[in-house]
Order: sequence, then structure tokens, then C-alpha cells
Amino acid sequence: MDHEDKVLFLKYEEMMKDTEPYVKKLAEFMGYPISREEEEAGAVQEIVRLCSFENLSNLDVNKTGVKQQTKAKVENNFCFRKGKVGDWKNYLTIEMAERLDKLMDQTFAGTGFSFHD
Repeated sequence: MDHEDKVLFLKYEEMMKDTEPYVKKLAEFMGYPISREEEEAGAVQEIVRLCSFENLSNLDVNKTGVKQQTKAKVENNFCFRKGKVGDWKNYLTIEMAERLDKLMDQTFAGTGFSFHD
């Protein structure tokens, strides 16, 4: 993969277990590390709160309205389901999941990243 240092792989399931270290890791990756003072002032917890599924899914802009995508109209709440680990099982069959796993394995081969733990 070109520019491997420019790619940060994160796993939703792992982030949901312990979010704060991932917030710090993402900030560092983006070139905006969180200082000790910011951390002591609760900046990490505030970022977690502001970026939480509950907060984002309840913003008016994400609850109402429609965006025109070419000829199709997409409701603004389209991207929000339940925000729960494993909810994909309610939308994908086992066969679909296996196809996605195979595609991801091929796509990320050689990067050191794996969806399988």
C-alpha cells in the first residue's frame, strides 16, 4: 500500500470497548496531539461525548431532511441505525458477510491490518 504512514486503521468494535485511547490516537495521527492540559481539562471525554452515536444521531441535521444524490434522494438519517457492535447481522446474510470478508482480506493484504482477531 502506498503511503502506509498516511493510513490509520481503526476497528469500530475495538473503539467501542475503550474509546478514549482511540480519540488520542486519531488526534495524534491528524497532527493535533492532545496536550496534558487538555486531557486534564476533560477534552478527550468531551470529544467522546460530542462524537457519540447518541449525540450525532440526535442532531436535527441528521434526523430530518433529504439530500439530493443525482436522481436519488437520500434521507439525512440514512447512515444511522443502532450504533451497536454486531448490528450488521440484522442487515447482511452470512454469505454477504463472507463475501465482504474476502474482499477486505484481498484489499488490505500486505498492510498488516486484519478484520479477524
